[in-house]
Amino acid sequence: MRTLLCSIVVLLAPLLHAQEGRPVRCRFLSFGGTGPDITAVATSDKGAPIHCPLSSSQLSGQIVCQTRGDTIPFVSSTDRKPLATATIPAGVGAALLIFVQAPKKPDAAADAPSWRVMVIEDSPKNFPDGGAFVANFYSKDIRFVIGEHKGMLRAAGSFGYAMPKERDDFNMSPVIFEFLQEDKWRIANESSLRFLPGMRYLIFAYVDPVSGRPRINTYQDFAPPAIPAAKRG
Repeated sequence: MRTLLCSIVVLLAPLLHAQEGRPVRCRFLSFGGTGPDITAVATSDKGAPIHCPLSSSQLSGQIVCQTRGDTIPFVSSTDRKPLATATIPAGVGAALLIFVQAPKKPDAAADAPSWRVMVIEDSPKNFPDGGAFVANFYSKDIRFVIGEHKGMLRAAGSFGYAMPKERDDFNMSPVIFEFLQEDKWRIANESSLRFLPGMRYLIFAYVDPVSGRPRINTYQDFAPPAIPAAKRG
């Protein structure tokens, strides 16, 4: 009997630990919405509301949220109905949470979440110092040039690129994006961006919900200050 009880305890320990949750340093952005900016509400480990502004033009400051297991549920600040759920991979202590408005399905329940969340680990792997993170929300392939970097991403793909070495006297590098349309590559954006240490870009390829045309959204951001090793979560 003692052996059986010990075995049960050993099996339950990881499960109980997983349900405890953990703090995650989050930054928020909304993308693809057609209405005014909204606010999502999470819950702290003590049950207090955590208000998370979802700006469509810039990332929020860092807000510490508490997971339940490996997820963070969010409700609307107006009616407290389910808004979205973010799944945070194990070991991730800092993340960008991109709220993307989901199309309403005719057979969806009235209280079905109206947003989905893209979780991007806020790490040097995804955001090399002075570089750019590209995500493809378009339904087909995209290809692009960022300085000397040449890349291609399939639908739902993403990748972080280092700061271009090929920059002019003003630290500018060419940025060109092409979309695959009817088996032909068409230029959707051709510009130059300034790349500097401490600065970073989020670049999203998508289809404008109003015009139906492929577009590029570029968000300039600054890397958050480093967290001392003793305080990292």
